[in-house]
Amino acid sequence: MGVRTATAEWQGDLKAGNGTMTIGGRFEGPFTFSSRFEEGLGSNPEELLAAAHAGCFSMALSNDLSESGHTPVRVSTTANVTLGSTDAGATITTIELVTEAEVPGIDPAEFQKIAEGTKTGCPVSRALAGPEIRLQATLR
Repeated sequence: MGVRTATAEWQGDLKAGNGTMTIGGRFEGPFTFSSRFEEGLGSNPEELLAAAHAGCFSMALSNDLSESGHTPVRVSTTANVTLGSTDAGATITTIELVTEAEVPGIDPAEFQKIAEGTKTGCPVSRALAGPEIRLQATLR
């Protein structure tokens, strides 16, 4: 497995400065104090973390379901990353995974058990074991 790379550059002070994040040479986007801590235009590290976690979880859940004999038609996940304030400063306090899957013939209890296992087992979840990671899984 390879090394994946992203870069970020920031110019100026925290509130008036601005930056650019580049992911693997395929995505480049601006970020500012406003896009991170307010509702300004641009992206932010938390959105990119959310995208990584949603993608990882969807792929891992699809694999875990298939390995249990229940190949999914579709797995769709949204990751909600909350940036809060703690005594240590700005901190990612929770990550909520909201996933919906179409899986023919699976029992809802088995689906929940597999999804919970994937929540702790996907590579991004393991990397982020510090914050609470919550899951809301819906079987359609």
